[in-house]
Amino acid sequence: MKKSVIILLLLIFGYNSQAQSPGSYYTAVDGTKIYYEVKGGGFPVILVHGFSGTGEGWKKGPLYADLLNAGYKVIIIDQRGNGRSDKPHSDAGYANDAEAKDVMGLASHLKLKKYDVVGYSRGSIIASRLLVLDKRVQKLVMGGMGDAYTNPEWPRRVHAYKALMGDTTFHDVDGMINYIHSNPAFDVTALALQQKYQPSTSPQELAKVKIPVLIICGTEDHDNGSETALNKLIPGSKLNYVPGDHNSASRTIQFSADVLAFLK
Repeated sequence: MKKSVIILLLLIFGYNSQAQSPGSYYTAVDGTKIYYEVKGGGFPVILVHGFSGTGEGWKKGPLYADLLNAGYKVIIIDQRGNGRSDKPHSDAGYANDAEAKDVMGLASHLKLKKYDVVGYSRGSIIASRLLVLDKRVQKLVMGGMGDAYTNPEWPRRVHAYKALMGDTTFHDVDGMINYIHSNPAFDVTALALQQKYQPSTSPQELAKVKIPVLIICGTEDHDNGSETALNKLIPGSKLNYVPGDHNSASRTIQFSADVLAFLK
């Protein structure tokens, strides 16, 4: 009798744990464990979150549910250094397109022959590397991003890295730094390394892009360079505007509608 009760309790707690953590992990080539979730059964779309975010953040706007309702297989990922994924504290953990390769590795792990990508903010920077590195990508959306990231020495990136390492002389990133330091859940070392090794994609690389690309910018978003200049750098790319600033544009119904229309 006791044995039956124990088995029943294990089953109950097992199901509860699964409900609390609906996702899974895959192990990247360097041993880093990457958390992800898959829902739906149609054409796969991978959503790539921004700096200090997680895949869960996509559920706070309409796009995640709208993609599912439209019949897509929606895949969210916690980029290394964030959320439930491992947070390496080594330079090697973030150098050489480690984050973009995590997305590619996840696609291989899930046996995806083709997929679309939607990135926002820093997620667009990582997504941009997939334009260069992965021929399986069919369409790609870059939200909340201008041309500033194409400069390997982008001052804002350099300032963010130095500020996260303790330098207090760079006030153009004060808002972001204060936000990170106000939340003890953030791993500051991991976030600093993400800024240190944040990739750039050169104008020459972007000029060779042949797949459809949509750039979406909030009407009040002026954080990351010129969206019109980025539009000119990517042949055949489209540029749409939606209401909002950098923090709110991706959660608007207009953002979701533009992404769905483009992917169709």
